[in-house]
Amino acid sequence: MYAPRFSRGAIFADLQGNLKMTVRTEAVFFLVLLSCAVGFALEPNEILIIANKDIAASVHIAKYYCKKRKVPKDNILAVSLGKNLNDTISRNSYERLLAEPIRKKLSDYEFAAKIRCLLTTYGVPIKVGQRKPLKNQEAKVRQLEKLAEQEKNKIMRLEQTGVSGTSKEMKAIKRRLAELQSDIDRITGKETNASVDSELSMVLFSNYELYRWQPNRLKDNLLGPFSNTLMVSRLDGPGFELSKGLIDKAITAEKTGLRGIAYFDSRGVEDDKKLYSLGHFDQSLRDLAALTGFRTEMVVKQEQTEELFEPGSCPQTAIYCGWYSLKKYIDAFDFVNGAIGYHISSLEAADLHDSNSPQWCPAMLTDGITATMGAVAEPYLHSFPEPKQFFLELFNGRCLVEAYYHTKPFNSWQMVLIGDPMYRPFKNLKKHQGDDFERDPCEIKQSGKLWQ
Repeated sequence: MYAPRFSRGAIFADLQGNLKMTVRTEAVFFLVLLSCAVGFALEPNEILIIANKDIAASVHIAKYYCKKRKVPKDNILAVSLGKNLNDTISRNSYERLLAEPIRKKLSDYEFAAKIRCLLTTYGVPIKVGQRKPLKNQEAKVRQLEKLAEQEKNKIMRLEQTGVSGTSKEMKAIKRRLAELQSDIDRITGKETNASVDSELSMVLFSNYELYRWQPNRLKDNLLGPFSNTLMVSRLDGPGFELSKGLIDKAITAEKTGLRGIAYFDSRGVEDDKKLYSLGHFDQSLRDLAALTGFRTEMVVKQEQTEELFEPGSCPQTAIYCGWYSLKKYIDAFDFVNGAIGYHISSLEAADLHDSNSPQWCPAMLTDGITATMGAVAEPYLHSFPEPKQFFLELFNGRCLVEAYYHTKPFNSWQMVLIGDPMYRPFKNLKKHQGDDFERDPCEIKQSGKLWQ
């Protein structure tokens, strides 16, 4: 099922004819956001905090955040999600217990006009399950499965005759098979699960297709206030005290300035100039290392082979970004207050509450990182923010959640951001007079200014 889309003309015509539209339509939120200014930093009153009222720790974190960040207490929405610390919520329960109360809270135009960001807290589920198969599509699925089987048999016959898997004929058959399988998965509900936070980014959209992902309309900040996408961050992790502590560590780092060493772990993969390829991301990590040395006073250290940083080899870690050690955290880091970073790998936030998990997100949080991100299920590489672009947003003074949403490609998908959304680790970063910090570091290199 696809979401209906509205033109601006249709929106205004509809509003003139009937002002009883609900916040579920893009029309209402289009008007709501007309009052939002472009380019201003996230303000405390622009955050709606989502807490589980059945878990005292969840409500406590929400109130503590209001106190520390001066968020109005009326900006807390406490909903009943159960007394147990559940990682997953069913699709129906998500709609009934989370999405609908948020839409109701934002049905007041004056209040909704202020809200740009949702903040979920410890006690709110992390993952939302798959939707049910589409109704009355059983015959269609059987037909698609029969066609898929025919394509598989073609591949088998070609392989038996010695046809290369890279031949034009074989590629065409595999492409048709992939399209058939995608159609089957869409009907049956496969890959319609997501992180709760990523789904909440689209809570004010009309019905939209849940299969895989939807484009993030805030990426590159192209639409300004004309998107009804909400930014979402989370105060969560292996334990209540740790989750609450993310607030204090962010505020402390803002006061003193984020100081320490930046560590980047690329793998020596050649840049193949293909967007979101292995080579593209590896080059982005190398560019980020150069950019960090140029933009900050941090010492920069790199690992540029297939090896990872050795255990205990990264003292005073302020920034970390690297890959690829699937669900196998390497305890190399001594994170300073305010440390920010992420590991590009699948499933690293799937068990966020497990302090003994080898996944990178819970392990880094346990070791003291202040802000990170990861995936709750297989996201595919192109779902991650590109490292260079994400940190460039931070270096330019953006807060955590803005940097994330200006660089992440998709919503209604698997990624989750963990940390204080207002955290600005480089808000006091001094700029070198005359330097253009919006430029790509590769361009800077040509001018002789690239850090070595």
